[in-house]
Amino acid sequence: MAIRTAVNRALTAITALPTAAALTDGNLTLLTTATASSSATLDFTSNINSTYNSYLFKFINLHPSADGAELMFQANAVGGSGFNETVTTTFFLALHNEADGTTNLVYEGDHDSAQGTAYTELHGQNSSDADHGCNGSLTLFNPSSTTFVKHFFGRFSGTSSGDFERDDFPAGYFNTAAAIDEISFKFSSGNIDSGTIKMYGVGPKQS
Repeated sequence: MAIRTAVNRALTAITALPTAAALTDGNLTLLTTATASSSATLDFTSNINSTYNSYLFKFINLHPSADGAELMFQANAVGGSGFNETVTTTFFLALHNEADGTTNLVYEGDHDSAQGTAYTELHGQNSSDADHGCNGSLTLFNPSSTTFVKHFFGRFSGTSSGDFERDDFPAGYFNTAAAIDEISFKFSSGNIDSGTIKMYGVGPKQS
């Protein structure tokens, strides 16, 4: 049976529905869930491969044990020696103080990395107040490529020390042609008291 839709006030018959494969483009497939409990790091050491072109990490109420700690991450390439890949980033942030209305939108040069190998910042000055947590998302593109560097970008929201609503926008790339198959997250000091990170494959599986 045909389905009729209105296009420019004219009825058009749809005689076939999209295939299941067509509908999966852009969809998310949950691959791994990591839940913190006074954890030094949350590491993703499997399921990052050539199955998907990109991977999405969602952060839900990550809570630091140390007030003012920065949420950070690093990668490990296939055959690598640990979470120490060379990384270059850029970092913007917007903030608004709940008490006096102070606002700012700024590029933070002292929060980015230039061909560094340490963990790089995703969200800064996270409050350890019991009712605060860091939330956001990070997309990693084409980690299995053995030709191109590995780009990423993210957006994170949370309440920072001093009761500022703070939105951070990190982006950058891992400067390696080797495939990346492991990602690690941690705070710059203390542990991840609680919270969850979910990793998704984005779009259809690669053939």
